[in-house]
Amino acid sequence: MARTFLLGALVCALAGGLGAAARPIAGTAQPAVQVIEINAERFSFTPSEFRVRSDAPVEIRLRSDDTDHGFHILGTDIKIVIPKRGKGAATVTFQPPKPGRYVFECSKLCGAGHAFMRGTLIAE
Repeated sequence: MARTFLLGALVCALAGGLGAAARPIAGTAQPAVQVIEINAERFSFTPSEFRVRSDAPVEIRLRSDDTDHGFHILGTDIKIVIPKRGKGAATVTFQPPKPGRYVFECSKLCGAGHAFMRGTLIAE
């Protein structure tokens, strides 16, 4: 009986210690994820320019209103395919490494105006 009590007390002490260690330290909370929704359609992104905070990740949700398109942020490894209309959405998370302008473009040939399908993410 005494061993069971000691074992129970030890488990409670360890659980309490682990619980305290798992709590976030005051002042270290991560900024909330910013969500941007973009529609792709020959030959544009809407919106084609948007502003975000540079200190927080950005979740970019992309849908196509016509055919498959690509989404590539130049100078990064962000490069995904946006499925054609009715086939769902594509989502990517991007953390701007520093404030500035980040150009994005369609990375999947989509027709004669493909070269004009660009936009800008501005991290402030």
